[in-house]
Amino acid sequence: MTRTDSQQPPTTHARKWDQPLDAVVVGAGFAGLYMLHVLREAGFRAVVFESGEDIGGTWFWNRYPGARCDIESLDYSYKFSDALQREWQWTERYAAQEEILRYIHFVADRLDLRRDIFPNSRVTAARYDERANTWTVRTDAGDVVQARLVIMATGNLSTTNVPAIPGREKFHGEQYHTGHWPKTPVDLKGKRVAVIGTGSSGIQAIPEIARQAAQLTVFQRTANYCLPALNHPLTESERASYRDQFAKMRDTSRASIYGTPYSEDLLLHRSALADDPETRNRIYQERWELGGGALVRSYNDLLTDPAANDTAAEFIRSKIRAIVKDAKTAAALSPNDHHIGTKRICLGTNYYETFNEPHVSLVDLKSEPIEEIVKAGIRTSKATYEFDVLVFATGFDALTGSLLRVDFEGRNGQRLSEKWAAGPRTYLGLMTNGFPNLFMMTGPGSPAVIGNVIVSIEQHGDWITQCLAHMREQRLDCVEATLDAENAWVERVNTLASRTLFPRANSWYLGANIPGKPRVFIPYVSGVGQYRVECDEVVRANYKGFAFGKGTADRATAEAH
Repeated sequence: MTRTDSQQPPTTHARKWDQPLDAVVVGAGFAGLYMLHVLREAGFRAVVFESGEDIGGTWFWNRYPGARCDIESLDYSYKFSDALQREWQWTERYAAQEEILRYIHFVADRLDLRRDIFPNSRVTAARYDERANTWTVRTDAGDVVQARLVIMATGNLSTTNVPAIPGREKFHGEQYHTGHWPKTPVDLKGKRVAVIGTGSSGIQAIPEIARQAAQLTVFQRTANYCLPALNHPLTESERASYRDQFAKMRDTSRASIYGTPYSEDLLLHRSALADDPETRNRIYQERWELGGGALVRSYNDLLTDPAANDTAAEFIRSKIRAIVKDAKTAAALSPNDHHIGTKRICLGTNYYETFNEPHVSLVDLKSEPIEEIVKAGIRTSKATYEFDVLVFATGFDALTGSLLRVDFEGRNGQRLSEKWAAGPRTYLGLMTNGFPNLFMMTGPGSPAVIGNVIVSIEQHGDWITQCLAHMREQRLDCVEATLDAENAWVERVNTLASRTLFPRANSWYLGANIPGKPRVFIPYVSGVGQYRVECDEVVRANYKGFAFGKGTADRATAEAH
């Protein structure tokens, strides 16, 4: 694959650390920046290691054409500071990658966060010392740092997935992955381009690439539901209205299902099957014209009743048939193997319309699978296609990839990769038994990927800091999830998911996009508001499910709640 920024040689100069830190935070995206800020505010000494050459996390790497957020920009921003909200001016309903990255830099500068952030420093290993009750953290830049706590803020969509297609190294042209797009502009004008993948990044990139390429061929494994974003420039009136209602919007988001202030406003508290087809389609049409994910929040049983769900799915399939002129292409683009909403909803701009362009074609991999990549391009079971550029829009090793990329060694030498061999196990998505003082922001077993991740980031950052303050007040220096609490939480997450249609889809929510990955449904699906209630109840019950103490040497005297 063409060399990208992620493959640049790391800094080789190892920094000197004169004393153990309170915390090492891994990752300098939205989560890492917020965690650093609240730790500082609470009086803890922390640093952030970031593998990239600059801050931004997902929004540093995802620079592909058309990259933008699928949460409205006014909601996709920090809510802890009214001053930040008032000073920053979003320009579009759905902000593009460049604007989101500028916002991240704006926040880092306003809060003076950069002095404790160390880029070009990928954390490779972390080992827990039971006697000293510290973690020794190592980076590929040569750092060896001791800290009482390690807080993983590496994000759920940060470890790219490049499929193991035979012959990729033979291809004579350029290769790119949407998740690690180069900083320097990629010139696709006049070139023959292949895009492999039609998930969220592919749906955003395909119309933009089609504007440049002389020929674009899209290789689709799974058709996905694409709802219209209906993006537009924000007016000053829209921004002012949000600022004036900031406190209400923030509180509503935190109590909602999806972490946005509009999540429940559109929900009709009845079954989709209670309305006649004419009424139901009128409602779906109204939501379609609103743009965004409004349509899948129309009725209260779309994610629990297959028959109800199919009314929304068929409405969208009818839209695809109306938009795409070629009937065979329209049929291939129409999802029929999963319920709408059971994979993360994709928002697009002119996605289906792009397939009406004469220089754009679709290859359905279900009927024509890729056999290998050859020097000239891609060979399928039916033909050989010649290309100048291959674009892999194949997503991520989601939810666990960035955590297992670090060689964690916990108590008694146990490795996280071994413990999670059959799937991730956490308590509240925050900690895992056997790894004291290791926290995960928006980790497996939390609701972060179901909705607005920034709401979950702030909730986790606040919860972790509150827990650390509790430990300081009680003169404790060790916290760990109990095995019983962890087992109960994993069972609860699975039980909640089993009441929905989510586990029926082969999605990255259960690792289906990664060959050999355990098929375990990972997210908490009852919403960010209900999850917050459960986390708060744990605190009120004196941190039920957590064991506190003064390191392993004094575990006999630990408080087991």
